[in-house]
Amino acid sequence: MFKKLTELLDSFVGHGTPGCDLVIYHKGRCVYRYFPGFSDEENNIPMNGRELYNLYSCSKVITVTAGLILWERGAFELSDRLEKYMPEFANMSVRCAEGGIRPAEKSITVEDLFCMTAGLDYATKVPEIVELQMVSDGRCATRDLASYLAKRPLVFEPGTFWQYSHCHDVLAAFIEVVSGERFGEFVRKNIFDICGMSNSTFLLEPERLEEVCPQYWYDAKTKRCNKISKEIYEHKLGSEHESGGAGCVSTVDDCIKFAEALRTGRLLKQTTVDMMTTDRIAGRRGSFWVDNYGYGLGVRCPLDGSGATDFGWGGAAGAELFIDRANELTFYFGLHVLRSPVTVRKKVLPSVIYEALGIVSELNGDHTLTASQEENAKRYGQ
Repeated sequence: MFKKLTELLDSFVGHGTPGCDLVIYHKGRCVYRYFPGFSDEENNIPMNGRELYNLYSCSKVITVTAGLILWERGAFELSDRLEKYMPEFANMSVRCAEGGIRPAEKSITVEDLFCMTAGLDYATKVPEIVELQMVSDGRCATRDLASYLAKRPLVFEPGTFWQYSHCHDVLAAFIEVVSGERFGEFVRKNIFDICGMSNSTFLLEPERLEEVCPQYWYDAKTKRCNKISKEIYEHKLGSEHESGGAGCVSTVDDCIKFAEALRTGRLLKQTTVDMMTTDRIAGRRGSFWVDNYGYGLGVRCPLDGSGATDFGWGGAAGAELFIDRANELTFYFGLHVLRSPVTVRKKVLPSVIYEALGIVSELNGDHTLTASQEENAKRYGQ
């Protein structure tokens, strides 16, 4: 039944990753789990399925879910101006194409944070962040980061374009303001504890860093995976920074619990998930990289008429969170290699899984990558 899938995962090992982990749930039941290869290639330590990973941008789905929990409670409206809650985002400026800056004509809305349309960028080694790291003695708390990001000119008028950015890091700070709690504590109480995700956190204690699975960087020239620090690369900006966009540390077992809870309505009402998974960037996509998909409230989602029924997101180290409510299917793919070619090749996982389960879908038989998909996936691996 899963022979082709197992062979596919085996083909990843040694060709862009020392090991990987895949779990599939169908109709509420675990139907497949396989973790070939090594968690620590140099020391010949095999995968055991309990590895602790940096999720990178898979964290975003957790963050937007936390935000929507507050929305369901009536804490804000998506149309609200962000400055109503975070005054530093009033009177923003915008970079001009010809150089210089000008006053922004539009205000950032809360929806813009969810949808990546606020006009923020994703630069991390910039004067505003460096200044915060210096004045905070390396702490760079989540709420403070948002205030310093507000000092940066926007790259476009809010609401006019989509761009991958620090939007969900600012959303984490927004959640702190609205909830009155530290972001990670709100997520723990309202998501992790409810789902039984006992090995998940947005602020890993320093003494627990050694528990994290070895992290690798793929060298395209040598075609080798080189071990690097276990810290979150580039997006962990300080000791108190809980990055809503890239800061969750978790396990495959915990992540599939989250996926199932989101699929079944345990965390959000199904009508809220409907809203979350409706494309909101039509006409503002630019060179969007996911064929036949749009972008909703923080997730990849189907375009009308595409035939796709899934939503989710991936991570810079290769992870993938996949949820298909129509076919009662979820899967989570665990990987811990930055810039791995597997990040591109994993695109075929859904079609192989659908085929194995006998699910008829537009994705069936789609086991190849087009040239544009491969190029764009390499460019936007997060």
